[in-house]
Amino acid sequence: MYLNIGNQISVRKSAIVGIFDLDNATWSRWTRDLLSRAERAGQVVNGAEEDIPNAFVLCEENGKQTVYLSALTAPTLQRRAEESWGG
Repeated sequence: MYLNIGNQISVRKSAIVGIFDLDNATWSRWTRDLLSRAERAGQVVNGAEEDIPNAFVLCEENGKQTVYLSALTAPTLQRRAEESWGG
């Protein structure tokens, strides 16, 4: 199963570590460091394109972490994930 995060980008739900609100999560130094390291390592996929990102989805698959930026809000992404998971 996959979660569509917008702009025709989908992520494998089994790879999702967490869905985070970008405004709230970036108050944490840990989160800012995580995002900075991911960006330097080329592990950020901008699914927001020209829109301002509202959330990010942290995924890990085969030992590789990827951060997906989304223009959708974290509650919207969470609801989409829950609907397609059946609850």
